[in-house]
Amino acid sequence: MTNILLILFFLLLFLLLFYSKRNRGLAQKTTISPTYVPFLKEQEFNPDISTDNWDLHKLRLDKFKRSQYKGLTFFVSSENKIYYLSEEGDKVYC
Repeated sequence: MTNILLILFFLLLFLLLFYSKRNRGLAQKTTISPTYVPFLKEQEFNPDISTDNWDLHKLRLDKFKRSQYKGLTFFVSSENKIYYLSEEGDKVYC
């Protein structure tokens, strides 16, 4: 009777160690890949993508002389004035 209990104890101990190592290995293999950073880089290098970020908008105006901000395209004139085009096609300076 004692031998059966001893064998059962070692069998349970072996199974416990086996499953804990297996689960620990799975946790170490899990990696989190950044998805938001490339989106910001894409917005930074494409002034035709609308943004709500004011700092990014100003950066794109300096770099490309145009930028979409909240759905409206802004431009920089040759006199370094910022404007957008109205529905009628008139320049509206800010």
